[in-house]
Amino acid sequence: MADVMTESETETDVAVVGGGPAGLHAALVLARGGLSVTLIDESDTLGGQYYKRRAEQLAVAFGDFRPRGTELIREVRDAGVVCRTGTLVWGAEDGGRTLFTSDVRTGALGRVRARATVAATGAYERSLPFPGWTLPGVVTPGLALHLATMDRVPVGSRVVLAGTGPFLLPVACALLEAGAGIEALVELNHPYRPRPSAVAGALRQPARLAEAARYLLTLARHGVRVEQGARVLAAYGDTQVTAVDIAGADGGVRRVETDALCVGFGFRPSTELPRLLGCPTRPDRTGTEQLPVVDADGATSVDGLYVAGDGAGIAGVHAAGVRGQLAAHAILRRLAPGRSPVRVAGLRRRARALDRFAALADRLYPLPAEAVADIPDATQVCRCEGVTAGEIRQAVATGWNDLHGAKAATRAGMGPCQGRECGHIVAALARRDEAEGFAARMPIRPLPMAATVEGQEVR
Repeated sequence: MADVMTESETETDVAVVGGGPAGLHAALVLARGGLSVTLIDESDTLGGQYYKRRAEQLAVAFGDFRPRGTELIREVRDAGVVCRTGTLVWGAEDGGRTLFTSDVRTGALGRVRARATVAATGAYERSLPFPGWTLPGVVTPGLALHLATMDRVPVGSRVVLAGTGPFLLPVACALLEAGAGIEALVELNHPYRPRPSAVAGALRQPARLAEAARYLLTLARHGVRVEQGARVLAAYGDTQVTAVDIAGADGGVRRVETDALCVGFGFRPSTELPRLLGCPTRPDRTGTEQLPVVDADGATSVDGLYVAGDGAGIAGVHAAGVRGQLAAHAILRRLAPGRSPVRVAGLRRRARALDRFAALADRLYPLPAEAVADIPDATQVCRCEGVTAGEIRQAVATGWNDLHGAKAATRAGMGPCQGRECGHIVAALARRDEAEGFAARMPIRPLPMAATVEGQEVR
């Protein structure tokens, strides 16, 4: 094992962490501006979740998926960006000027030293526990979309899709295209019967409105109705989910037979890296997440560290691209002041407009506090450590445990996902007045055991 644990070191002008839309746009602007750029991504391919790449054989059979992603990745490589895929960043110091990395295939450790760093680490899907959510066949909408678009495999033949957020619409359309049947499409809120003030806000974003209309028309052609004001209460099955209980807007409960349940409640920003480096944070618009404090270009108070994309606040793929470009131009003004100045006023206007649309989405698709408060005591919240909602409430009820005390007392959030899936639920159950999350500590991503026992200096 020791031969694959050799530590390597790379020096570059700018390190970009994350190969999704924000990271790709940032890397492209920086490289074209004459700086050396190293782009680091944990996946084997660039593109992130939005610009995922099909395997070669599937691309030949079914065509390119989101060709703009293929074009963008080609432009990044042609611009001379050093692309280190299959590499995770597990730690950092010196305000992000030193990144600690590990090869996900071999465990080989490395360091990347940079004059500036862009954290474009994206987001996670937000889960909400309910009885039966750990059954085989219960998945996130993101996984269902991946199977339908990348592998052309429907997650089931009789699918129930539930939760909240505009993301449910493209997932439903992709499932239909892959051959799945949709038994129910259950939306927690009432976004498709908006108030007049929300309609006015949507009309200011005609492209996004048209996109939503296309999805709804596709669903209508297949006879799929969005059931608003409804939620999944529980899933049932033995070795596989076979049925779900759905509470309707009228208070009635019905049981639906299914072989796949896809449930998601939007996205959570991935902020571990800037928080690890000491960036101040603030609550997001929903009051449920802590975001790094950044200026209009994504600069943090940590000298040389920038945050772009959904890590600065959930706003979608278009905002991610714009934010990546703004961060890159800010770095160019700093590290390459001799080059011709670029007017960024248009990008900033675009970013503000997309942020307003994101704020509208937050109002249309909120996550009510009672959605967490209603989680039954026996429901498992931390899947990694097998901790229930009741155990967390009991730890908090002693009066001695704040969020981190509840974590220590129950081990909730101490498993391989390090609280990325359950941390927001544990925080909500701890009944804190403000958004709070687990502290970011190294390693911020799980490392191979060999990296910690083969004499390597793992911090």
